[in-house]
Amino acid sequence: MLIESELDLHRLTVDEAIEELELYLYEAFKRRLSLVRINHGKGTGALRQAVHRELRRNSMVKSFRPGGYGEGGVGVTIVEISDK
Repeated sequence: MLIESELDLHRLTVDEAIEELELYLYEAFKRRLSLVRINHGKGTGALRQAVHRELRRNSMVKSFRPGGYGEGGVGVTIVEISDK
């Protein structure tokens, strides 16, 4: 399976997005990616909140932060994958 350093969750329901996110994080960890970008869009913020909730619970996530200037701002989340 080819894994990109970005996951696009646009146009997915929260449940669909969380399922995709869990699979993606597992593959990113397995492939030893250090940083990935989760593109959830701005919208109402419900998807971003659900993604952040999942990232806080996931043991494969070392840290995460909102995208900065030139990275997509609040429409993306930058995730550092654990190396352990």
